[in-house]
Amino acid sequence: MKEELIASITKLVVEKLSQEQQPEEPEISLWSKKPKAPAPAEAVQSGPEKVQFKPLQAERAKRDNPVSRQLLSDSAKLEKKEQQLEELRKKTPSRIAVGRAGSRPRTSTWLQFRFDHAAAVDAVYGEVSPDVLENLGVFSVQTRVKDKEEYIRRPDYGRQLSDEAREIIKERCQASPTVQIVISNGLSAKAVEANIEDVYLSLQQSLSNLKIDIGTTFYVDKGRVALMDEIGEILTPDVVVMLIGERPGLVSAESLSAYMCYKPRKGVIEADRMVVSNIHKGGIPPVEAGAYLGTVVQKILKHQASGVSLVKKEG
Repeated sequence: MKEELIASITKLVVEKLSQEQQPEEPEISLWSKKPKAPAPAEAVQSGPEKVQFKPLQAERAKRDNPVSRQLLSDSAKLEKKEQQLEELRKKTPSRIAVGRAGSRPRTSTWLQFRFDHAAAVDAVYGEVSPDVLENLGVFSVQTRVKDKEEYIRRPDYGRQLSDEAREIIKERCQASPTVQIVISNGLSAKAVEANIEDVYLSLQQSLSNLKIDIGTTFYVDKGRVALMDEIGEILTPDVVVMLIGERPGLVSAESLSAYMCYKPRKGVIEADRMVVSNIHKGGIPPVEAGAYLGTVVQKILKHQASGVSLVKKEG
């Protein structure tokens, strides 16, 4: 009897629950039922009495937003600045606008700096290959310098020929030539190896075309510019042209200079010398430099002066 009562009550509960209404599920709106706002439009006059409305382009709508306008303005300024810097980079080999990583140079910039510095050191401590001098047909003599370290510490030794060199020059060189050409590594052996052949042969050709007599060319190891004064006293030429390696920098370690002086003697002041520098593939082309030097020598002989004195006589 008790089991029948439980079954009856259970049946009534189930029926009662089935009769109750189920709660409605919340409606999910996938699309907005509000009317869509019309796209920005602009009026276009298509006829004398007819006006059409055309939607604005998306980019124009963005430009109307103050934030978007500022971003576009900043982007345009950065792009213009980068174009200007790129133009400057094309006009100079110097390190400009290379950027940085925090407070330090970028890795690529730093590695290039180390590479160029090593090239400059090699240029100073290097030696001119004997094959280069042999191809030019010149002999070699020494200054009073014994080694590179002394050459750097004692510039005065590089301005003086050794006793042996003086005797060799007197014995093998033509006395009192119109032009005496001297080659020296100076502070860059690379400059001589890279440029001397083109410069020297072009200068020879230029002087030959101008009917100017050339003496016996020779090479001086570890020489300085003022060495031309002692050579002038030994050989008494009208003009000395010294082709010498320039002090290397971080842009080029292969730059050659041509110093010229009218009748150089000991005690000549620096204002009486003149120079054509920056002779290398990234500066004055070597062949062009050699041809130009011939015309400068012609002016020196014509006015019998060089340096500041030549400028005054020409002016």
